[in-house]
Amino acid sequence: MSKQPNAYALAGVDVDVEAEASRILYEASKKTFENRAGKIGEVVTPFDDFAGLKMIDISKLPEGSYMSLGFDGCGTKVEIAQRVSRFDTMAFDLLAMVCDDALIRGGETIVAGSVFDVKSLGTDDRFLPVMRQIADGYIAAAKEANVAIINGEIAQLPSIIAGYGDFPFSWSAGAIWVARKEKLLTGLEIQAGDAIVMLEETGFRCNGLSLVRKTFQKTHGDEWHTAPFGNSTLGELTLTPSRIYSRFVVGLHGGFDTEGSCAINGVAHITGGGVPEKMARVLRRSKLGARLNNVFEPAEIMAYCQKIGVISDHDAYRAWNMGQGMALITPEPDAVLAEAKKYGMNARLAGEIIAEPKIYLTSKGTEKGGQELVYDVE
Repeated sequence: MSKQPNAYALAGVDVDVEAEASRILYEASKKTFENRAGKIGEVVTPFDDFAGLKMIDISKLPEGSYMSLGFDGCGTKVEIAQRVSRFDTMAFDLLAMVCDDALIRGGETIVAGSVFDVKSLGTDDRFLPVMRQIADGYIAAAKEANVAIINGEIAQLPSIIAGYGDFPFSWSAGAIWVARKEKLLTGLEIQAGDAIVMLEETGFRCNGLSLVRKTFQKTHGDEWHTAPFGNSTLGELTLTPSRIYSRFVVGLHGGFDTEGSCAINGVAHITGGGVPEKMARVLRRSKLGARLNNVFEPAEIMAYCQKIGVISDHDAYRAWNMGQGMALITPEPDAVLAEAKKYGMNARLAGEIIAEPKIYLTSKGTEKGGQELVYDVE
């Protein structure tokens, strides 16, 4: 693309380049429509155009059908992508954050849309390959989440957006989820004696990255992302994409119009606040607690960050997931573990629900590994 910039482009916003970037994301979104084909959330498109009408047919929903809307974003993890110059994994972080939250209430996310705020797309085509990386990730992540990407927005904000490198951006999303009344999870379904099956997470997800960046910068300098670590670099490992649990957990619990394979009484999505806050949030209504004596070890990069930052285990478990991506509370742990093995999901029996409203967690951190940490549920 080569053209004479107009006045708007000279002010930092080229609408022609923006339109091409929008078309790239639209072509990617069309490839996600098949994820909801024949299901609730099937996308209807009266005419094929990136600015055209896209909707879902809800005319035959039975009584007892519920719908909700959630929002989330990638946070400052986008800076890691900017540092590493790799953008095809960011959609996994985006959709993990916004889609997996529906699982907490027994919902199934069906459609999503995003807002992509970027400093500038430039006045030529040099950033369009980046948009194609983002689009490729969008397609793959939507398939894993089993959602259709129905809409989106790109905004160039040259005086607002700041970050690392020459392509700083922020990315957030909204998603619609649906559930049947009898499948909703309210917290009161949880019983003392229920097992807690933990699903492993090998990256930071999108939480605690400000602490990560500050810690690595203090030890390794401003270009910390280039520092070697094992067979990779600190930047590449910090960028490890979030695991999306939606398809797997919906298969266990059952979706809007599908039967599940296991009894699930509660779900905790281990994001901001870590295990203590997210487990407590699920348990507060029942006034129960948890004993977690067999959690996953934190990823090596996470343990290294904790060690060089001299971060206590108590704080590390509140800032990061420390190896736990999602907790499934179930009276049928063997069935859940068997399904996880078939799916290729790393899972383990991590503990049980207890009558006392406390969370007892046997640490796998670098400060007090093997010692018990105690957190209040209230």
